[in-house]
Amino acid sequence: QVQLVESGGGLVQAGGSLRLSCAASGVTLSNHAMGWFRQAPGKEREFVAAISRNGLTTYYADSVRGRFTISRDSAKNTVVLQMNSLKPEDTAAYYCAARHTYSGGSVYTLQAVYNYWGQGTQVTVSS
Repeated sequence: QVQLVESGGGLVQAGGSLRLSCAASGVTLSNHAMGWFRQAPGKEREFVAAISRNGLTTYYADSVRGRFTISRDSAKNTVVLQMNSLKPEDTAAYYCAARHTYSGGSVYTLQAVYNYWGQGTQVTVSS
């Protein structure tokens, strides 16, 4: 059974940092491209960041570029989202997702192409 579990969310003041982790079981993440998405109250879920299967390509939403960094640790079968300079508008539930792919360098921003999703972790940024 494939399971993605996010952790690291919490309450932080504006300007602070959080480090989200996505741990996988039942699936080898090295065969998957990964993405992070978020959903704020009353809004649709949106793309945040993506990383290719080989870890060499990353892509970010304009709203987080320069503040967030996505990376992967194949040895630990995890993907990390480092979030710096957090803003109140970053408040949302954050979800990781995995897409099985044979392409080493492709990244994916569309939710529909991802095969597996975590349950989410809440990030709240106070002003």
